[in-house]
Amino acid sequence: MTVETKLAISAQDVRSFSKAHNEPQWLTELRERALANVETLDMIKPDKTNVRSWNFFDFPQLNVEGKVVTSLTELPAEVQAIVEETQQTLYIQHNNTAAYLKVSDELKAQGVIVTDLFTAVQEHSDLVQKYFMTEAVEVDEHKLTALHTALVNGGLFVYVPKEVKVVEPIQAVFFTDHEDTSLFNHVLIVADNFSEVTYVENYLSIGAAKGLANIVEEVIVNDGAKVTFGAVDTLAEGFTTYVNRRGETKRDASLDWALGLMNDGDTISEHITHLRGDGSSADAKSVVVGRGKQSQNFTTEVRNWGKSSDGQILTHAVMKDSSRAIFNGIGKIEHGATKANAEQESRILMLSETARGDANPILLIEEDDVTAGHAASVGRVDQLQLYYLMSRGISRENAERLVIHGFLEPVVSKLPIASVRKQLVEVIERKVK
Repeated sequence: MTVETKLAISAQDVRSFSKAHNEPQWLTELRERALANVETLDMIKPDKTNVRSWNFFDFPQLNVEGKVVTSLTELPAEVQAIVEETQQTLYIQHNNTAAYLKVSDELKAQGVIVTDLFTAVQEHSDLVQKYFMTEAVEVDEHKLTALHTALVNGGLFVYVPKEVKVVEPIQAVFFTDHEDTSLFNHVLIVADNFSEVTYVENYLSIGAAKGLANIVEEVIVNDGAKVTFGAVDTLAEGFTTYVNRRGETKRDASLDWALGLMNDGDTISEHITHLRGDGSSADAKSVVVGRGKQSQNFTTEVRNWGKSSDGQILTHAVMKDSSRAIFNGIGKIEHGATKANAEQESRILMLSETARGDANPILLIEEDDVTAGHAASVGRVDQLQLYYLMSRGISRENAERLVIHGFLEPVVSKLPIASVRKQLVEVIERKVK
């Protein structure tokens, strides 16, 4: 796909931005190389979604400052509502500013690193360089990954040392309240051998927006490690969003995803996990609610490379108004991945005559001694379920709400922080009302 690329950002702008953040030379050079390649690389090609008219390149500002706070009481009520008072480890980014960081003394003593990306590249340069855009996502995959690399303006780094088990979840909140804010966020999570960690993040817009969101998140799960990753995305209608979440699992490692994808603007979401090691596993659960006139494209893929690896995909979506969405579920078993298993399920509820949701289950099998399966459905709310609830005195409107919440519950219940679960329930309620 040939797409004209108009960038107001120059190489000198990138160098100046990098210098202002005291970045090491390797990152400055990587930014410059990536920017130089944006023009020549191919554009992303989402299946059955025409993005020619989508704005992925023109944005008001690269850096919109936020406010650094010392107490959660200084934060907007919308942010306070999704952070529990007992949360021990918490990072908050306001627009493009690292606004707040709290890390428990226990994690510090165990050598766990939780810090904003700019601090990480200064204080843990070698460690970040080892994993940043090297294993999960490649810089030059296409225009948007190169652009992201060149313009990274926020994000988080989490590192869990060998055999350390983080008991309490780590939470990150990325919120915007200035309409010119663009998010080129990069989140990098590394779980070293036989470690465990749960990470939950929120993307939250307060007020109007007219920026871009080009978000890349890499999760590296080394031998025998376990990562649980939860997210609730609620970016405003004004954002054009590209979000790329990638996982890499090594031998006997596991990665569980629970994603509430609730953006109100046009969105491209790539969610791909590579099961590199023998005995590794991934469980990718996501829920979506589309409304208004938004257009969205979701690709969830688990690729089995290791022997006896296990990949599970579950997607439940609700479409209303005139929204459009493509749901691609891809299970691929590579040659040599004997005894591997790939299973997927995609279910879509249609709440209006003008909405459209397409479920595309895809199995690509290049090995004989494996198991695989898929299920997909697109339909209306079950009338028998409605009848059952209404026969017990519940109004049709409330009965439909209950059916929808029950339909989305398999993912909502997997979010490990109560306040985040509550937020997702409220977002679902607001969007389907």
